[in-house]
Amino acid sequence: MLNQKEILSTIEMIDQQHLDIRTITMGISLLSCCDPDPERACGKVYEKICRCAENLVQTGRDIEDEFGIPIVNKRISVTPMAMVAGASETNDYVPFALALDRAARTCGVNFIGGYSALVQKGMTDADRKLIRSIPEALARTELVCSSVNVGSTRAGINMDAVALMGQVVKDTAQATADRDGLGCAKLVVFCNAVEDNPFMAGAFHGPGEAEKVINVGVSGPGVVYHALQSVKGQPLDVVAETIKKTAFRITRMGQLVAQEASRRLDTPFGIVDLSLAPTPAVGDSVARILEELGLEVCGTHGTTAVLAMLNDAVKKGGVMASSSVGGLSGAFIPVSEDEGMIAAARAGTLCLDKLEAMTCVCSVGLDMIAVPGDTSAETIAAIIADEAAIGMVNNKTTAVRLLPAPGKVVGDTIEMGGLLGSAPVMPVHPESSAAFIARGGRIPAPLHSLRN
Repeated sequence: MLNQKEILSTIEMIDQQHLDIRTITMGISLLSCCDPDPERACGKVYEKICRCAENLVQTGRDIEDEFGIPIVNKRISVTPMAMVAGASETNDYVPFALALDRAARTCGVNFIGGYSALVQKGMTDADRKLIRSIPEALARTELVCSSVNVGSTRAGINMDAVALMGQVVKDTAQATADRDGLGCAKLVVFCNAVEDNPFMAGAFHGPGEAEKVINVGVSGPGVVYHALQSVKGQPLDVVAETIKKTAFRITRMGQLVAQEASRRLDTPFGIVDLSLAPTPAVGDSVARILEELGLEVCGTHGTTAVLAMLNDAVKKGGVMASSSVGGLSGAFIPVSEDEGMIAAARAGTLCLDKLEAMTCVCSVGLDMIAVPGDTSAETIAAIIADEAAIGMVNNKTTAVRLLPAPGKVVGDTIEMGGLLGSAPVMPVHPESSAAFIARGGRIPAPLHSLRN
């Protein structure tokens, strides 16, 4: 039974500490939409999404009003489109992206994810067609998000796909140059992608998922930051315990919303992703949590250790609150979406190499990082390869979402607005990796992949 103190505490978390449900995401299988006729297939895609998700946005609003819990985004994820479009006799996959965009607009959601391909071991003709269409698809749509999985612990790293994605990221930036390369903010390159991730831009509805499902992503950096005020100067084991208890409370709220949305939409409840996802708002920053624990500026020595403790404590608290924790679950460190990260990058304390080290111990990877517009495709591919290697060897999900800013140089800023925020252009190493990327082939899976 809730007592008055707990109720008031939850109200304070929502009202003053930026606690919210970051997203309700409906995953929808589109395998039934496969058709040799691409026009018919696109029609089926549009119709099924609209039929399944027609009440998603209104249901989210109703839950917000009745429970007083902010739900920032309502989203849709679909089966990786390369699997669906591959059945159609066409070389042009952009119409499938346009169908997704139309459906998302009709349903009123914020984003739709799943213009995706899974190529960790090799690429089919459909995968190649989809990947090559990504720049045009993201330039001609507003709500579509794309992802490509280029590696896994079981398969190794597909370096041919890595090289191709380096060029695709570059081309996507050029295709959306009039918007500071905004298309790249909707494109993620994964290693060990998970099938039930509700967070964009990497969400897709995995082939192992049900016909449709509800996944919820919660967020609460501000709540964790506030909780840490009560343990100033205390030992780190006390800090970890405080974070665990806070993550438990955050996840319980997510579980409540997920179950209610599942019931009202008559859709199975999938998972709660308890990731600490920051926003550009002051007081909603993962970087400020790290600084509260004793770092003068995020990125200085000790940052990786503190982030490891934060990520672990969040996971431990969350799994005690729900039997359905999934997705990515941990602490995100996107530069443009976190005002503390932005400040640290502008101060020069936070650099690309330090961010790479931090990705060894947190959720996902190099996220929303602006780099100079003249960064070569080979350098982008090499950065992707580095991050994929971290994921492959450590058996964790890693990803790269780089923003090559057309016409911008180190020290400039790109502005994307909303949750995407702004990002200072950060330097990359000038030395070339082109000969490495040109080798192609596949980096074999590590020995510990043989677990059977």
